[in-house]
Amino acid sequence: MKPYVILADLTCDLSEEIRKDFGVTDYVKGHISIDGRDMESRLDWDLISKNEFYRLLGDKKVKITTAPPNPEEYCEIFTKYVTDGYAVLSMSISSKISGTYDFSCVAAERVREAHPEAEIYCFDSYRMSGAFGLLVAHAHKMKNEGKTLEQVIAWLEENKFRVHQMGPIDDLMFVARRGRITMGKAIMGSFAGVKPMGDCNADGYTTVLTKAKGIKKALDITVQYVKQTAEKIEDQFLIISHSDRDLYARTLKEMVEEELKPKKVYVCDVFAGSGSNIGPGMIGIYYLGAPISQDLSAEKEAINRILGK
Repeated sequence: MKPYVILADLTCDLSEEIRKDFGVTDYVKGHISIDGRDMESRLDWDLISKNEFYRLLGDKKVKITTAPPNPEEYCEIFTKYVTDGYAVLSMSISSKISGTYDFSCVAAERVREAHPEAEIYCFDSYRMSGAFGLLVAHAHKMKNEGKTLEQVIAWLEENKFRVHQMGPIDDLMFVARRGRITMGKAIMGSFAGVKPMGDCNADGYTTVLTKAKGIKKALDITVQYVKQTAEKIEDQFLIISHSDRDLYARTLKEMVEEELKPKKVYVCDVFAGSGSNIGPGMIGIYYLGAPISQDLSAEKEAINRILGK
């Protein structure tokens, strides 16, 4: 069997702990610009601290933009592994959210032209951040268990729409500045303590299913939603991602461990690459359940059961 490498882009938001546990030794980095200061975007806080990044992100006077790895950068990393005798599984954030997947496909074709023997498979996760990261972790787990590249690809394609999420976001002002709600609604919602909560739709975006008043209520609903929608939770490892909400994320971890008893729960930061679009104040848990239903009808029913509607 030809050896292979799994290369995810940086929006998988996997912590150093997860990368070590699952043997993630490399990934594809991106770009971020903060008020004209260009930096490499990656899975650490070496170039800017988490506190400073989210402080700047909350400042409407500061301009922060991101860019995915470009085709030339993909060509470079693909060529490196292909010439060393590896097949490549490239994993990307949802193509509905970013151009990263398309860039990887362009690069793969270029590398195949130069190296006809190259084996490169580009996988569109249709997920982002922690949801994408969960698929990356599962892919590495299967690789560590001796599964072939073909087996890993087949599992990913079969299961990518089974990744769910739930959790609140509590910084409505950032959401308003991104044009997702009006500033008036953001101000009123913030005063009332309203926290939108949602699951992934088929494209990887979050669809709001309910709004909770207060963080305690939001975390309670999150645990009950996972309980209703996860499959064989006791056999799963779960990921909790958060954008500068360490205390709430740790609290959710304790609640999930106590009530649902999964194999393990990891807590990860949302790093700069994803955080610049997600914004501060997000807490989300990611896990496997039944395939996402069309228009999230089954997921809406689960929420209604929890709320007693």
